Amino acid sequence: MSDDDYDFRLRFSRRYSMGHRLISGEAPNCRVPHGHDEIVTVDIVQVSQAGLDPETNMLAEFDRVKRRWFQWIDRNVDHSFHISDADRLLGFFQEHEPELTTKLLITPGDPTTEIRAACFKAKLGAFLAQDEPNFRCHRLIIQETPANAVEIMASALDKILPQGDHWWNRADTSINDL
Repeated sequence: MSDDDYDFRLRFSRRYSMGHRLISGEAPNCRVPHGHDEIVTVDIVQVSQAGLDPETNMLAEFDRVKRRWFQWIDRNVDHSFHISDADRLLGFFQEHEPELTTKLLITPGDPTTEIRAACFKAKLGAFLAQDEPNFRCHRLIIQETPANAVEIMASALDKILPQGDHWWNRADTSINDL
């Protein structure tokens, strides 16, 4: 469907703080652990295109659709450290500070804004499939800095993310598979 095929979209934004580092060498300044205050914005659309509920004049009550997503961002993503599954720091945390591993958001490869956007979109998709199956995430944007953002609209996340029982595919509060 094109952007014009939806009569209504629900849009929600949430701010969080995070730290990360990139180890591939493509962005040398990002090899040093550092942080960002980011904003994630999602557009939710109605799968059935049934339109407004004639009793309420709503697609859905906002809190019902966004509650679980916001809770996950606030309790699990905010003040987490985003790290590659191949980063040597992962072993350090597991050996020396295992109590902090619950705050490690682990991505397949470098935790770029692009791969995190795909992971977040998949996670939100899992939440919606379980709680609100008549809705799906149409678009997700992560505003990394005032000047840089990544937008993902892809529905074929299986071409971007490894499939299987990974945290991004589960409708639970996980941010890693440790």
